[in-house]
Amino acid sequence: MFYVYILECRDGTLYTGWTMDIAKRLAEHNRGNGAKYTRGRYPVAVRYYETFGTKSEAMQREYCIKRLSREEKLKMIAGHSS
Repeated sequence: MFYVYILECRDGTLYTGWTMDIAKRLAEHNRGNGAKYTRGRYPVAVRYYETFGTKSEAMQREYCIKRLSREEKLKMIAGHSS
């Protein structure tokens, strides 16, 4: 199983990534061992995620999400919470 996720950082910014283990990856981000972008912005929280059967699908979806505006990502998050 592969996951694409959106994190909300301490400063309110959003970060999108992919992983095979979302709990482990979240812990890495919150220890400062995650992506360079999140290192100075933790703690972070998962606000949205999707699951995929292959790494390729997850990476393609991550690419699509990263191209969205902040407002579009916030709408995705809001729609997911409902």
